[in-house]
Amino acid sequence: MSLHTVIFIGRSGCGKGTQAGLLKDRIHRQDEGKSPILYVETGEHFRNFIRGTSFSSTLSQEIYGRDERQPDFLAGWMWANLLIQEMGPGMHIVFDGAPRAVSEAELLTTALTFYKRERPVVIHEERLLARGRSDDRTLAKIDKRLDWFDKDVLPAIEYFKRDPYYRFIEVDGEQTIEGVHRDIIAAYDYSA
Repeated sequence: MSLHTVIFIGRSGCGKGTQAGLLKDRIHRQDEGKSPILYVETGEHFRNFIRGTSFSSTLSQEIYGRDERQPDFLAGWMWANLLIQEMGPGMHIVFDGAPRAVSEAELLTTALTFYKRERPVVIHEERLLARGRSDDRTLAKIDKRLDWFDKDVLPAIEYFKRDPYYRFIEVDGEQTIEGVHRDIIAAYDYSA
């Protein structure tokens, strides 16, 4: 079995984490657990970082308090640090929600070529509106997230669509979890 490199990208709260988890479980079953899977989801790492007391953490807290997107260098450092610390030979990789901008996508490309990953798959779950999350206290917060998605993440999605290094899969997220997963598997297996 060849090694899987999968990147889930989409709006905040669209269900990327759920679908990434389902695909991760499927890869594990198909591989019979022989190859470990590095699951790269930076949200928890960011939350821990923001709770820190360093100068950088304090500045990041301020950005978080204004409901703004964290800078690309910091987001890239989060997932790059995970790769550097935890990546080993013969591992599958599943990215959940990174990258979030073109500069980050370009940085990720350099990392994946460094690790000699072949034909990574980008899965974009398209939803008209993101579902609410427990930390979305106001419509203004949701609107800010949607605005920076349109401004920053959509160009990254276009980057992946145009770059022949990647296999790009777009699925309709306006259906059940099972329906989305079924469409991902059908497109993923077809594009393999």
